[in-house]
Amino acid sequence: MPEKKNDRFTEIRNRKAGREYFVGETFEAGIALTGTEIKSLRAGRAQINDAFVRVDGGEAVMYQSHISEYDFGNINNHNPARPRKLLLHKREILKLKSATDSGGVAIIPLKIYFKKALAKVLVALCTGKKLYDKREDVKKREAAREAARALNFRRR
Repeated sequence: MPEKKNDRFTEIRNRKAGREYFVGETFEAGIALTGTEIKSLRAGRAQINDAFVRVDGGEAVMYQSHISEYDFGNINNHNPARPRKLLLHKREILKLKSATDSGGVAIIPLKIYFKKALAKVLVALCTGKKLYDKREDVKKREAAREAARALNFRRR
């Protein structure tokens, strides 16, 4: 039986998060979207590189995420940069709020993906990296790359 070809995107990643932050505890959250937003998201037209989450009034809200307007939308198309409510359990929201109130921690969305038919956001408690931390990561990556090259050369 032939495999079903899936041309849709698998996920939208925040590529900056790994470079700029130490990623801590992660949470899976639902996201409240309108109809044209979900259609645009299914087409893979979104970016969350500059996005962050704040806990306002007992609700988690994602700011500066950009979901492009739907191409076939009408006058009821959505605002691409509007704040979007995240759907989390109350204890998770309290945990996020207490972590950010202590200071030095940000809530950063790592990726947006679909779980069955629902759009989900993976958010994490993150602390910022210093310049020397970033340089250390680059050194580790280069050392691993050199080791892989040496192994490949030896196998030939």
